[in-house]
Amino acid sequence: MPIDASLPYDESNILARILRGELPCIKVLETGHSLAIHDIKPLAPIHVLVMPKGAYVSWDDFSAKASEAEIADFVRAVGEVGRMTGASAQGYRVMANTGKRGGQEIAHLHVHVFGGAPLGPMLAR
Repeated sequence: MPIDASLPYDESNILARILRGELPCIKVLETGHSLAIHDIKPLAPIHVLVMPKGAYVSWDDFSAKASEAEIADFVRAVGEVGRMTGASAQGYRVMANTGKRGGQEIAHLHVHVFGGAPLGPMLAR
């Protein structure tokens, strides 16, 4: 169910629980401020979620409140995931959903890195 990205951070969301070590994950990359994990329901041969470790609901929240170090680390982590997975060799897509109309389902900022196959048009009409 999509969420309202303007809501306060919910410490019980699934990504917060993964970050606290309460739920298992398959790590791709971990840095000082970011974590990348394999998606449990992949939509492409390469499907990795990259998230900041801080309690940010959405892209809007992160871009307004995160430190320069967190922002730089997160952006670099996304690029590193593209290289580590081999997605950058053939091209890949980075997608972040923000808010209900944007299709955001988890109230913790994360981006999807998709690759490994032709991905088609950006939006289906």
